[in-house]
Amino acid sequence: MKRLGPSFTFQQQSTRHPGLDGARGLAVLAMVLGHTLDALLSPEARQLPWVQHYWSFRGITAPLFLLVSGWAVVAALGTKPNAARDTLGRRIRRSLLLLFLGYFLHWPGWPAVHDLGWTDAMLSRVFAFDALQCIGFALLSGSVLLALVPARGGRPLVLLTLALAIPLASTAMWRLGAGLPMPVQQFLGSGEGSRFPFFPWAGFFFAGAFAAYALHLLKPGWPQGLALLALGAGMLGLAHLTTADWGPTSAWLVAYRVGQGLIVLGVVNLAPVRLSGLLAPMGRLSLWVYVLHLPIVYGWADIGGLSGRVGPILGVPAAVGVGLVLLLTCAGVARLGRWLLDQARPWRAGSTTLNANLSSSTRMSPRA
Repeated sequence: MKRLGPSFTFQQQSTRHPGLDGARGLAVLAMVLGHTLDALLSPEARQLPWVQHYWSFRGITAPLFLLVSGWAVVAALGTKPNAARDTLGRRIRRSLLLLFLGYFLHWPGWPAVHDLGWTDAMLSRVFAFDALQCIGFALLSGSVLLALVPARGGRPLVLLTLALAIPLASTAMWRLGAGLPMPVQQFLGSGEGSRFPFFPWAGFFFAGAFAAYALHLLKPGWPQGLALLALGAGMLGLAHLTTADWGPTSAWLVAYRVGQGLIVLGVVNLAPVRLSGLLAPMGRLSLWVYVLHLPIVYGWADIGGLSGRVGPILGVPAAVGVGLVLLLTCAGVARLGRWLLDQARPWRAGSTTLNANLSSSTRMSPRA
């Protein structure tokens, strides 16, 4: 089947979803460059006006990752009623992999654990809650719920409820977490060092999942892209009519970022396949690029990274150059590792970082 529409169209011969891959590729590009600039830019360079605007733009990268992840989970189910139950085991394994990688990246090293002892400070570092943990728990809970509730009517209602309830309940959940064991505080958001707590960040995941359900009846391409733009612009308009709240538990902030993320998805949806295809290869490797670049930039255990070995001393051109080299290097290593894995497991072809591939019936089918 020849692809006629823009980025979010499917074709039987392809094993990829170029629109979602393009959106994730854009997000990982902004994330790697953002982390590198944050670690290496000198104080003088940080004060440049356009750099300040770039910091504002960076705020959409993590929400976009979560939105795309939620969208991909629903897109992968297709129209088969039992797809959520049939693929539950694979999704659970995928979520466990994300949780393992997330906690592994925050391992402080045995010397640090020994020095801190069995204290809240040690538990806070070992169980620091970051983006991969948030996606992992959201994928785990979302997959179980999608397998339990009816395909028609029940699923979109559950997803909409979660997309609204998680941000709205965040302030109360943070207060509830005070005094609970530190790993629970990290999960809820009350613990120090919890960067992407489940409350409210999982709201982005379920907002993306609900949007996929709400718009799946529209034809890919212009109809779906214009609907995403309209929905995103509407949410931003409503946000501007209300009092801004940039607090960490703000439901207003979640709605504002969801609106921005939907607009980005709409733009990618409307983009020609060739344009989104330039970012798609990076999107396919986004998980492993993310995992590889964090230790290099910030260090791991007792091994220092660029932030400690070089520090914030570079100008903008040099820092951007380092970021691009790091991005390409991590992508190359990830691609090599993936090729070697495919050679070792030739029967498991067609894997994707979005956990989706096309079966012979053109239905999206996930893979762990």
